[in-house]
Amino acid sequence: MKPELNHNATGVKRPFKLEEIWRIRTRIEIQNHLMQLALLNLAIDSKLRSCDLLSLKVRDVTTLDQVFERVQLTQKKTGIEVQFEITPRTQQSIIHWIQEVKLQPSDYLFRSIRRSNQPISYSYYRSIIRSWAEQLGLDSDLYGTHSMRRTKATLVYARTKNIRAVQLLLGHTKIDNTIRYLGIEIEDAIKISRETDC
Repeated sequence: MKPELNHNATGVKRPFKLEEIWRIRTRIEIQNHLMQLALLNLAIDSKLRSCDLLSLKVRDVTTLDQVFERVQLTQKKTGIEVQFEITPRTQQSIIHWIQEVKLQPSDYLFRSIRRSNQPISYSYYRSIIRSWAEQLGLDSDLYGTHSMRRTKATLVYARTKNIRAVQLLLGHTKIDNTIRYLGIEIEDAIKISRETDC
């Protein structure tokens, strides 16, 4: 029997489960937090690191009041171009947010209220995610910005068992990084890869 991975000790934050995302989304919708709703939906769809997500400007995802269905972006950390789809639900939440605060194409999509011409900070983004966990009665120390990046990746992996597909989704240069990110054992990953190649 393999020992259970201690994600908190290794610094890897837990992904949210599908039912938890639905509960978070419902709470945000009831509270009418348009920015948080757009942030939640786009963070899950894009699977971007926080530095790339928070750097998005309105023009990166929209044109003429229409949100793109597909976006290409070069990651700051790796310099590798990644592509992601924006689902209709996310498109709608982004449009509502843009219209609510009258954002311009050159504005950051998630702009800071306190700092002129700046996006919300990493620490503020992290505090929002931790608050979502707390509202569900979860241990907020186990959740952070990487929880959002890992959520869809783990859901895709659970459904397909395709490590290579998840690697492409996350824009990882090495498959070992993807294996660690998913929190699975190396031996299991090799076995799964062989089975899916057959």
